[in-house]
Amino acid sequence: MSEDKPRLARLAAIMTQLQSKRIITARDIAEKHGVSIRTVYRDIRTLEKSGIPIVTEEGKGYSISEAYKLPPIMFTEAEANALITAEHFISKNKDKSLRKHYQNAIEKIRSVMRYSQKDKTELLSARMHVRINPKEEETSNNLSLLQSAITNYQLVDIHYLSLQKKESKRKVEPFALLHTQENWLLIGYCRLRKEFRVFRLDCMQSVHNCSENFAPHKLTLQEYFAEAKKSW
Repeated sequence: MSEDKPRLARLAAIMTQLQSKRIITARDIAEKHGVSIRTVYRDIRTLEKSGIPIVTEEGKGYSISEAYKLPPIMFTEAEANALITAEHFISKNKDKSLRKHYQNAIEKIRSVMRYSQKDKTELLSARMHVRINPKEEETSNNLSLLQSAITNYQLVDIHYLSLQKKESKRKVEPFALLHTQENWLLIGYCRLRKEFRVFRLDCMQSVHNCSENFAPHKLTLQEYFAEAKKSW
């Protein structure tokens, strides 16, 4: 019986993992749980036999039917504490949209916690203080819009005022976001300059979704960094 407990915990964790992404490979599961690929195949069959609607996509991996929903997830104390810690850091972020949407998300997460967990997280929250952005500056409010533009491949119009006070209007294909020195940067393909450029969110006077999609760029962020490094 003692050997069954780790497997039961692993099966529950695999169900959560399957709902965390659209596709999960057998190798992803094996590496996360420290088991062999063959063990993963057995675990997947066990879950299927128990009625979990797992879809196998040949050559890609596994997914779980979108209609299937897990019951409310119970967080460990360490996981709950990590969420509260992240809340304190994000509450000091200079982008207003990020703070707003994270606060909404954390309220939903708290709603599924046990009462004992809620008491502990409230105590921890009252006993933590983060000294980032002490002046409570708000330098942007467009992070959420740009995140959505990246994942939906949507063109944006940017009214930009550089640090040198040069004003311009750009149509940009958003590619990636960086956070550095407490500020957010957008990496995007500028149709005016016909190349990738980096834009500071705190220099954006306005951002508008053009309701126009663009073709995804066939490079990863790591490949972009490798190419950009050559010109440094």
